Amino acid sequence: MQYLIGVDIGTSGTKTVLFDLLGHPVVSKTVEYPLYQPRNGWAEQDPQDWWDATRSGIGYVLEKSGVPAGDVKGVGLSGQMHGLVMLDRQGNVLRRSIIWCDQRTSAECEQMKRLVGEKRLIEITANPAVTGFTAAKILWVKNNEPEIYEKCAHILLPKDYIRYMLTGEFATEVSDAAGMQLMDVPRRCWSDEILHAFQIDRSLLARIYESADVTGKVHRAAAQATGLKEGTVVVGGAGDNAAAAVGTGVVKSGRAFTTIGTSGVVYAVSDRVSIDLKGRVHTLCAPVPGKWTIMSCTQAAGLSLKWLRDNCCGEEIREAEKQNVDPYVVMDRLADSVPPGSEGLIYLPYLMGERSPHPDPDCRGVFFGLSGFHNRAHLIRAVMEGVAYSQLECIDVFRDMGVEIDDMMVCGGGGRSAVWRQMLADLYACPVSTLRADEGPALGAAILAGVGAGIYASVEQGCGEIIRKDRTQQPDLRNHSRYQGYYELYRRLYLDLKDDFGTLSRLKEKAQESGEPVS
Repeated sequence: MQYLIGVDIGTSGTKTVLFDLLGHPVVSKTVEYPLYQPRNGWAEQDPQDWWDATRSGIGYVLEKSGVPAGDVKGVGLSGQMHGLVMLDRQGNVLRRSIIWCDQRTSAECEQMKRLVGEKRLIEITANPAVTGFTAAKILWVKNNEPEIYEKCAHILLPKDYIRYMLTGEFATEVSDAAGMQLMDVPRRCWSDEILHAFQIDRSLLARIYESADVTGKVHRAAAQATGLKEGTVVVGGAGDNAAAAVGTGVVKSGRAFTTIGTSGVVYAVSDRVSIDLKGRVHTLCAPVPGKWTIMSCTQAAGLSLKWLRDNCCGEEIREAEKQNVDPYVVMDRLADSVPPGSEGLIYLPYLMGERSPHPDPDCRGVFFGLSGFHNRAHLIRAVMEGVAYSQLECIDVFRDMGVEIDDMMVCGGGGRSAVWRQMLADLYACPVSTLRADEGPALGAAILAGVGAGIYASVEQGCGEIIRKDRTQQPDLRNHSRYQGYYELYRRLYLDLKDDFGTLSRLKEKAQESGEPVS
């Protein structure tokens, strides 16, 4: 028999899945690792943790399954986007990776606008200057850690560091590289104009491939470390959201998915380059040749619910232990006991600043309308609704761009919640479906590996053979109507608070400079 491996390098952990050629997961292993926040708004991880998790994950699925290494025909990589990995000439990591949700680069974003021009930057890279994207992180290191930058010989994205460890190749692919803000996205190549403006040597960057192209083969040391057969092909893979798109069959125009993981994403496919000149959502290269994606990102989607769980839901955690269920199951039940609109409580999910549709590193989370009447059940539902409002706000932008959606899938940890899925269906006013195998990015990476290994003729064919819908939540139009007033108020709240968010950020910076403790 033949098999494929998908590896997804996430923020909370790396998930490795062994699939058969019908997309059935044979064995799966997730290895977690820490997130470092040395200052408020900063976020870093150690690339060695990713490699240790990948190495042990691959070893585990091979050993547990009993599948001979020679039966694995390809490895596909998926990973958190926008992270900055810097290596010296010997391939050693120079500093911890500054990852996607880091917000330290406001000054560098302003620098990018000055160097290129705000409109020209969007025309070339299809995106506004964003704190989370890689280019701003590179400039931050240049500006603040010049001794590190001088030693830098290679710049990679998180999954591409794993590729280097597996194959020794410095390579990337279009879907992930498009999120670095160094590419000419319409032309699917590095932009000489951008690199010249930012004074970034092109030699630092990896070669760009299409997502299903073979980028290298597993070398001897990696084979010994993982249990893979030397010479096993490794394909380009995709950024986590692009891989999730493949893993949910969203590879044709009109199809879209919502994912609620640590971040929240709405992702749609287009046959043409469609750019929002207001910079509210992102246009990137799709993992399918000749197609592009429109993507939004809510920085703290599932992260908001996790924050609430860890800080406010000790009773629910204890109850879950008694029932031997996940705490989110107990929290779901509580959320379901509260009517739509959370009885006048609205949550803004800005724990880590925001990207879509408000690219603002200064905004922060808000509970609006909190009263003595509300309890934890209201807080839980309000958080879930706030994330859903954020997704709908992004879909409204898609529609403004002429990108219509007639088929919506949902994935990620939040997609396992029937309560959350129903909220999305009610707000979108359209059916929301899950998959029989919800392996998301790992499955997408494996399908891309299958194309590269010659098992599937194309990404579309691989998806057609593998992807099957499972459950569908039909919208309750009465709830859709009930939500409208709350949703319109939600939309106004950011605009009303925008200046106050900036004031709060300056007050915190002032306190930090004076040596006062700042959370």
